[in-house]
Amino acid sequence: MFNRVILLGALTLAELSAVGADVLQLKDQAVINGRILVEKPDQVAVDIGYTVLVVPRNQIVAITRSDAAKSGKDEAEAAAPSTETKSALFHGAAAYKQERSVRELVKVFGESVVQVRTPGGLGSGFILNEEGYLITNFHVIESETQISVEVYHQKDGQFERKTYKEVRIVAMNKFADLALLRIEDKDAPKFSYVALGDSDAMAVGDRVFAIGSPLGLERTVTEGILSTKTRQLQGELYLQTTAQINPGNSGGPLFNLRGEVVGVTNMKMTFGEGLGFAIPVEAVKFFLGHRDAFAYDNDNPSSPYRYLEPPSRVNKAVAEK
Repeated sequence: MFNRVILLGALTLAELSAVGADVLQLKDQAVINGRILVEKPDQVAVDIGYTVLVVPRNQIVAITRSDAAKSGKDEAEAAAPSTETKSALFHGAAAYKQERSVRELVKVFGESVVQVRTPGGLGSGFILNEEGYLITNFHVIESETQISVEVYHQKDGQFERKTYKEVRIVAMNKFADLALLRIEDKDAPKFSYVALGDSDAMAVGDRVFAIGSPLGLERTVTEGILSTKTRQLQGELYLQTTAQINPGNSGGPLFNLRGEVVGVTNMKMTFGEGLGFAIPVEAVKFFLGHRDAFAYDNDNPSSPYRYLEPPSRVNKAVAEK
């Protein structure tokens, strides 16, 4: 259905003058001429005049921008805030084009994996951008307000532990077991971060590895394979892996061999070995993209979520027009 819709739009636009338009070349040799509105890691929105097409990245072979579009994009990026825009909150580009060994990747991304501590316990997490935003599990910080994060900064080839205590809860989703935090210490440097990959592109049998703090043993690395991509537990789908996961790993990253996060380590079967489970990274992207709906309201500690007001009938009628 998608290919048919895109092809129809491409054939129609091929007859029009496309002066100053952006050009998207697709896998099926179709071409879309229009103005790119938004570029995301997984899709591109294009204004073709009478409608807007949302094109998946995996269908795009090449993008050619007009000079006007390049200029407009540069101006928009210069004016946009660096950390609060949803597109800038995480990085989705591939860390490496080719697969690498776990040994090589651990040296690069070990600094981006953190330990999350609360008075009631500890877990793991991973940093999304240089401003100190990080992901962990909701159950790691549940009912806690005093949160500290231990980061292992790399210096002269060695990792040095640094504890940050000014940690703010930005958003959390109990049902998806995800939480977004931010380190706000005044002396905090620019942080190393990970890239978010695509768990849908993974295949059963692909090698993966986890970094975390099982039982408080920080920076522990475990390797395994992806056992299945669609293990259903309590109504949710999980990635099942043979990489060892234990209490303390919760909230840490599950990497592929390209250095991309494909899941968030979450739980294991108590009576069994090699039965670990991770939340697919697609759920993380959805959570981050809709984080306003899960925003934590520090001014109202009795209600951890600040919900947006529902649209009124008047606004709904205007929107439908």
